[in-house]
Amino acid sequence: MRATVMYSAGDVRIENVPDPQIIEPTDAVIRVTRACVCGSDLWPYQKMEHIETGRVMGHEAIGVVEDVGADVRTIKRGDFVIMPFAFSDGTCTFCHDGLQTSCIHGGFFGTIEVAGAQAEAVRIPLADGTLFAVGAHADDALMASLLTLSDVMGTGHHAAIIAKVTPGKSVAVVGDGAVGLCGVIAAKRLGAEQIIILGRHADRIALAKDFGATDVVSERGDAAVERVRELTGGYGVHSVLECVGLEQAMNTAISIACPGGAVGRVGVPQEQTIPGSEPAFYNNVTVGGGPAPVRAYIEDLLPDVLEGNIEPGRVFDRTVGLDGVPDGYRAMNDREAIKVMVKP
Repeated sequence: MRATVMYSAGDVRIENVPDPQIIEPTDAVIRVTRACVCGSDLWPYQKMEHIETGRVMGHEAIGVVEDVGADVRTIKRGDFVIMPFAFSDGTCTFCHDGLQTSCIHGGFFGTIEVAGAQAEAVRIPLADGTLFAVGAHADDALMASLLTLSDVMGTGHHAAIIAKVTPGKSVAVVGDGAVGLCGVIAAKRLGAEQIIILGRHADRIALAKDFGATDVVSERGDAAVERVRELTGGYGVHSVLECVGLEQAMNTAISIACPGGAVGRVGVPQEQTIPGSEPAFYNNVTVGGGPAPVRAYIEDLLPDVLEGNIEPGRVFDRTVGLDGVPDGYRAMNDREAIKVMVKP
């Protein structure tokens, strides 16, 4: 089959690789009908050192089950499924607590060990605990939004949950990428009254406003902090969704939270330490977050997608076949595209 293979920073190729096979009796194989490039894929695209064997990329997909192992019980051939970015057994103590990204037998797609889904097909470890079967093949118009449930919509929702977004409260979203935009959707869905988007790209800001953002802050650093405080009576917001992962973004997030507020951090951190510990401490700001257990959120979010109450699929502004994936990486890295969808 054909798949996306990254060898080093900037070196993305479409190559023929072995077809995925059932290895463990708990595995499944799905034919990928939609995949995408994630903002977190841009970190290795910018920084990855050379790997001789390459790395099959991609951790977000929807598709149709083509084969299942002997021990798979709840997933069957022909099912249309959502593939979360992490695989999990669904039975360990952390899975029972709704934290599938910490499954003691789990892991992540698109690593050296487990091939990714920017490909024609992909092997799914622990299929019963990982895959979410949608009752019927959804309308084609819904495919993009269903795909977001594999990562970015669930991740934006996770940031909102960790940041304690509740009805009538104020929220700031740091970052206008796909996750930040989905964070705006999540904040609106959870009843936030004021939603401030921190970003500076006109197309993304327009989409954020459509999704429910009430205010826009395009400044950065101290100027951004000052502007958010102006918009909130000088106090800051109750909840901050940090969707970038860089030091400046985290410092801004903590600085714009009001005393007693909360920051939900879902941007993959690029530093070893958490910035802003002193202001967080003295203002009693709660800081939490991590890889979103999107498998736990699908059941809650899916009805709103199917009924058209939310349209997170609008974050996809470019669609490519497999041959177009390398240019899709470039376009996202150069901020020419918000998020690229792949139709193998």
